[in-house]
Amino acid sequence: MQTMDMIISIIKSFILGIVEGITEFLPVSSTGHLVIFENFLGFESTTPSFVEMYTYVIQLGAILAVIFLYWGKIKDTLINFFPQKVGFEKSGFRFWLMLAIACIPGGIFGVLLNDLSDKYLFTPVVVAFTLFFGGIWMIYAESKFRNNKPGGGGDELNVTVKQALIIGAFQVLAIIPGMSRSASTIIGGWVAGLSTVAAAEFSFFLAIPVMVGMSFLKIVKIGGFSNLTSEEIILLIVGFVVSFLVAMVVIKKFIAYLQKKSMKVFAYYRMIFAIVVLLAGIFGFFG
Repeated sequence: MQTMDMIISIIKSFILGIVEGITEFLPVSSTGHLVIFENFLGFESTTPSFVEMYTYVIQLGAILAVIFLYWGKIKDTLINFFPQKVGFEKSGFRFWLMLAIACIPGGIFGVLLNDLSDKYLFTPVVVAFTLFFGGIWMIYAESKFRNNKPGGGGDELNVTVKQALIIGAFQVLAIIPGMSRSASTIIGGWVAGLSTVAAAEFSFFLAIPVMVGMSFLKIVKIGGFSNLTSEEIILLIVGFVVSFLVAMVVIKKFIAYLQKKSMKVFAYYRMIFAIVVLLAGIFGFFG
């Protein structure tokens, strides 16, 4: 890769890292945004499947931000992991068990449908339609379920088995690019009776095993890092680091926002962005 081409590729990677860091935990679909921006920027490589690998690697940067910001809570669940020490209800074992239960629906449907999703749904047009109708769904769900808090469950550390399964079932929708894992799990949390902040924070924690596991499997399936060039490794590092740093800021701001305001603004953004993407497609801005 020539020097100027490399500089341009690094700039594209930097932009994509910003996009991932902003959108991973907001209810606007990071995967959908990456599909659109990778296509729009012409982000490509001579190595087969590099762009797909790049997408999953920089998502890990955003996940690392969750681990860093919530390390205090994560550490407490590890220190108090065994029920014999603090009792089952307050144990880290219970917390991680609920996360594991919430992963079950997505794991089952992911195995069954993920290849079909990768093959047929990862296009700007599909993402645009999903963003638009997902925005309408968000507005409906917030008006109907946000204040629905039947008995307890206000703390992400005290999610019940039933609540975990409901959230996990909603997470299945994230197989469709543009739907948003964050939006799906937060709405699932509302339906299950969690407060908005608790639903968002449980969604953050749930992202750790889900995204790490999925990214690892995808990277292995693609063939790992052994066939990458040094330039491609640099692009991965740039995207990963930028995604991590931006996500650190966004997570804090998002939680502060949810404590006081509605999520409808994200729904309106999804719908407007979807229209922009469709118009861009009509006028030939995508390859």
